[in-house]
Amino acid sequence: MSLVHYKPVNLFNQFNDELNRHFSMTREGAANQEHAWQPAVDIREEENCYLITADVPGVNSKDIDVTLEDGVLSIKGSRNTEKELSEAGYRRRERTNGTFLRQFTLPDTVDANSISATARDGVLEVTIPKQEKPAAKKIT
Repeated sequence: MSLVHYKPVNLFNQFNDELNRHFSMTREGAANQEHAWQPAVDIREEENCYLITADVPGVNSKDIDVTLEDGVLSIKGSRNTEKELSEAGYRRRERTNGTFLRQFTLPDTVDANSISATARDGVLEVTIPKQEKPAAKKIT
């Protein structure tokens, strides 16, 4: 017998993720293609930057595009395996292939010109430096 920990919060998070995936509108609109999978992402705030870490095992770094447009950071890529002519021999297939897209709205306190990304060992790390928020100008 194996011990299974019941974590209702995880069930809620899974449900929430599924709802977001099905009902979200991306920048490309309702005609956006269905994405096969979404990499798990951690977002961490440090004193001088934000760090986004995404698990992208099996994805070549040349197949990942990180773009910033109108305050929205997009991470898009694809994971492809060689096409199988026959499904014979497989008892189970759980690893998903295809495209993914993750989008994040950034605060106006980021330095958009200094964002950098590195991919190593199946992990993508995007560093988003902070800058001072411009002070409001009084107009007379």
